Amino acid sequence: MKHFMKLNPKPFEMIATGKKTIELRLYDEKRRMIRVGDEIEFTCTNNAVSKRLTVRVAALYCFKNFRELYKKLPLEKCGYAPSELEGANPSDMEKYYSVEKQEKYGVVGIEIELIK
Repeated sequence: MKHFMKLNPKPFEMIATGKKTIELRLYDEKRRMIRVGDEIEFTCTNNAVSKRLTVRVAALYCFKNFRELYKKLPLEKCGYAPSELEGANPSDMEKYYSVEKQEKYGVVGIEIELIK
């Protein structure tokens, strides 16, 4: 099955260059349909240039909230640079997903492999 998601320019480029291999999302109804082996087509949200890339889902890591996820997953694979690891905080994700939504749905780390 193929899924479609949008990404901001920075994480899009990190995935395109192989620096980010785990995408973090709310585990809502849309993400609950994703299975290992599925494909995801990401579209960059920068409307000046339409960029797309396709990845294959290698693994799914489900957690109650980003606090639990940040304790268990390697954050450098989630898009943090080595210099940012010490200051990495699960509250960073609250600008995208409220605490209430995390409590309602849970969260997921989607491990991906770029399809060339």
